[in-house]
Amino acid sequence: ESGVPTFRGSDGLWTVGSKNYTPQEMATRSMYENNPSEFLLWYFKRFVSLQDVKPNLAHFWLSDKCLITQNIDGLDAKAGNTKYIPIHGRIDKLVVYDDQEKVQHPFEASWSDIKEHIEINNENSLRKALLTKCNISKNMIGNTYTPMKGTSLKPFVLLFDEYYTENYRINQAINWMKNAQRIIFIGTSFSVNITNIALEIAMTNDITIEVVDPRPIKINYSNVEYHELTAVEYCQFRSN
Repeated sequence: ESGVPTFRGSDGLWTVGSKNYTPQEMATRSMYENNPSEFLLWYFKRFVSLQDVKPNLAHFWLSDKCLITQNIDGLDAKAGNTKYIPIHGRIDKLVVYDDQEKVQHPFEASWSDIKEHIEINNENSLRKALLTKCNISKNMIGNTYTPMKGTSLKPFVLLFDEYYTENYRINQAINWMKNAQRIIFIGTSFSVNITNIALEIAMTNDITIEVVDPRPIKINYSNVEYHELTAVEYCQFRSN
């Protein structure tokens, strides 16, 4: 409803890769470290081009809920949720490149600065601008662009080969789930670690689960309700 493709659909942000790499190769810390220009270009084009999309009814309905989201688009913040946990980060934020466990304070990426001054279709200029913005310069030994810990900047996004840390408020998320009377999964494929953690907590504590999806994944658990609805349809149903 906001115009953002589903993550794993045929046109999804996870399905569509770059010219030379698959999304599984692109969305990694290894790619950022070894080919930062390709990494930054992919993130800029795939995600930042969506920065002007608006929240829909589901985001506003969720704005006063204890929400843990895998989405990195920041739409829940735009809808007014001030305490939600973006467990996979936010593409509109940057952090300093450092050890994963080091506590960070994400700050605004301000990608619009690049959009306003660089021709987006000129990939060479765009790559240089992104490298400059993220303080990534050439390594004097190998003459290749290499991020430097404590100096270079990285999108505040949990990558495929990274793990949950306090930067993503993982302990707070787990506490929310353990104290929940009901856990509602909206539009997830149950193929990432955070949903596995939530399912394990729910089953251990006999917490009621709701699964909201037009084609819901069936769970091997008795205390579950299925709603074959979109997020907006479900929110309208709950509002009535």
